[in-house]
Amino acid sequence: MIQFIDLRANKDSDIFNKLASRNQIEYGDIQDRVSDIVNNVKKNGDNAVFEYTALFDKVELTSDNLKVSPDEIEKAYGKVGKELIEVIKKARNNIAKFHEKQLEKSWFTTGEDGVILGQLYNPIEVVGIYTPGGTAAYPSSVLMNAVPAKVAGVKRIVMVTPPGGTDGINPAILVAANEAGVDEIYKIGGAQAIAALAFGTESIPKVDKIVGPGNIYVALAKRMVYGYCDIDMIAGPSEIMVVADETANPKYAAADMLSQAEHDALASAILVTTSEKITEEVKRELEIQLNKLPRKEIAEKSLKDFGAIILVDDIDSAVDVVNRIAPEHLELCVSEPFSLISYIKNAGAIFLGNYSSEPLGDYYAGPNHVLPTSGTARFFSPLNVSEFMKKSSIISYSKKALQQVKDDVIKFAEAEGLKAHANAIRVRFE
Repeated sequence: MIQFIDLRANKDSDIFNKLASRNQIEYGDIQDRVSDIVNNVKKNGDNAVFEYTALFDKVELTSDNLKVSPDEIEKAYGKVGKELIEVIKKARNNIAKFHEKQLEKSWFTTGEDGVILGQLYNPIEVVGIYTPGGTAAYPSSVLMNAVPAKVAGVKRIVMVTPPGGTDGINPAILVAANEAGVDEIYKIGGAQAIAALAFGTESIPKVDKIVGPGNIYVALAKRMVYGYCDIDMIAGPSEIMVVADETANPKYAAADMLSQAEHDALASAILVTTSEKITEEVKRELEIQLNKLPRKEIAEKSLKDFGAIILVDDIDSAVDVVNRIAPEHLELCVSEPFSLISYIKNAGAIFLGNYSSEPLGDYYAGPNHVLPTSGTARFFSPLNVSEFMKKSSIISYSKKALQQVKDDVIKFAEAEGLKAHANAIRVRFE
């Protein structure tokens, strides 16, 4: 069911290349189709959006019913249980409190002779959030994308989500969006929604940045519009790595691995352990728990194709595997998890101890669940407040301060053959 790899004798394995190649965001035949959609929306605005919504979602939209109304939001509250609404509010508060600690302030420093330098922070003006619909309707993702933007001070948060056919938009998504402070919601999805946000249409505002997960059409569209606006990241399939020693609970480890394997067939769940006993017990628990899952077929294929139980010599070797794979989610189910933090260089989110289960990060604890995947934790960070902020450099020199350095600046400019640059300094002292 799941691949077993013994790295004690052989320090390499094909699992590393296999994981690196599993990312579904590949250029292919779909690219041409997405390009056509993006260009059509860019050229024809609302009409193109309505055309694609009728074609793909089987919903007829007009400028009158494109935007979710206050009445629709109010009705959504009536369709969502009061307990879930309270949980959404608690999660929103936890996410806000965590992200408020990430806020940075503008700063200035003064030097000799009237030199003032600094950095000015301003929030992005308009942010677009893409929220999947249908079976992949996740109100938690609405909170994770909208709350940091709100904390950053973004003035206008625009959300797009598929219209949902005859059943309409998932009401929990509308409740989460309202609780998170989303200003406008439009009933469109797919590549056409990304293009509408990037270029603007007669009804949909042009945004400065697009965030949020989506299928390959959405991901490719985000790639294509990057430069017209900013984007967060191109997310790949979900993944989890559990590092376990002999003190780990095999039932917990297996449950957490399956929590990611059930996402989709390309998800990856890996156990790295120093204990032969743990390898056998976790394998047995995976088989037991897998049979109880509604999404058994998906999780089973995920474990077979991209799952692994890796046996290593010691914890140092386990850490080497972590840093090489750079997992999206990392659980340290070892006797002293805090002692390993300084050695973990590549991971999206790190969960410490047997009771810090990964779903805490998905829904409730507060840190963002929009995380780098497919090894990109080597250079990407989780979605955070700074993603919704811009920085401007501040430079102020007095005449005396400029006089002290003018010859250096002129020399540098002339060395690069830029006479006008040099002259811009020289004329001030002629």
